[in-house]
Amino acid sequence: MAHGRFIAYQPTSLQVTNGVSTQADPDSIRADLQVLRPRFDSLITYGSINGAEAIPGIAASLGYRAVIIGIWDPFNATALSAALTAAKNNPRVVVGLSLGNEMLFFHRHSAAELVELLDKLHAQAPQLGLSTTEPFQMFEAPEAGSILQRLDFLLANVHPVFQPWFRDAPEANAVQFVVNVVSDLGRYYCGPILVKETGIPTAPAEKGFNEQKQASFYDELGHRFAASAAAPKSVGSEPAAGDRAFAYFAAFDAPWRLQDGGPAAGQRPAEEEAHWGLYDEKRRPKPVVASIPPLTSRSLPPHDEPRQH
Repeated sequence: MAHGRFIAYQPTSLQVTNGVSTQADPDSIRADLQVLRPRFDSLITYGSINGAEAIPGIAASLGYRAVIIGIWDPFNATALSAALTAAKNNPRVVVGLSLGNEMLFFHRHSAAELVELLDKLHAQAPQLGLSTTEPFQMFEAPEAGSILQRLDFLLANVHPVFQPWFRDAPEANAVQFVVNVVSDLGRYYCGPILVKETGIPTAPAEKGFNEQKQASFYDELGHRFAASAAAPKSVGSEPAAGDRAFAYFAAFDAPWRLQDGGPAAGQRPAEEEAHWGLYDEKRRPKPVVASIPPLTSRSLPPHDEPRQH
């Protein structure tokens, strides 16, 4: 978090229609990651099966610094086993697991079940950092305390576009909202906080979304986080800058999302769910990419950099 630049990544060849997933192709994954690598060196994934188990190894070969493996359903034995195997096989690039994505928010599993799983995995794989992904407000609820005590880092989704004020507010309000939320989360959790999902989709236009707003949002958010990092810290102040970061969301557009079910039973995805990418589904960059400086540090294959815990 202190030195990498994260992006949330789902393979362009992995698509889900009505709950049925295609198999991600390793050559396509490599092509995806080659497009991303000049500007991003750290990945957060969403699944550990259906071909996604190849991501850590391919990322390692391309010199990525870090991969956080997302497990969509960590209570699925096959998915959990695949993630643990991928982590074991790529120990210098896989730095942690995200156990579920908005799993509690949509009532797919309970907090008690998650606490039990966290305890089990801490004992089984003590070398891995463990987290879970939820909308930020879920971590501020009193019942989240037992979960926060067990997380090695916090992955929060902070979406200004889902706030009732977003459409009519000045553009700067969206960035300020993310900054405020991260500050508030620090009152509940004293470890590293990584915003996994935020941003502005590039369509549909009738909802006020476009490519320029996406680019402006990330440009300002990057400046705000950099300014926070440069600010002097006094004794008793918030943790160091490396403990606060955000990931770009998401790597590629996903038109297939509109043919899939929503995260809750009976729900269908909104149109904007297909347009979160910094690149389109054909890996073509949107304007936001030009405003993200290429990484100037040399590529770091896993064997060049010791793993730190």
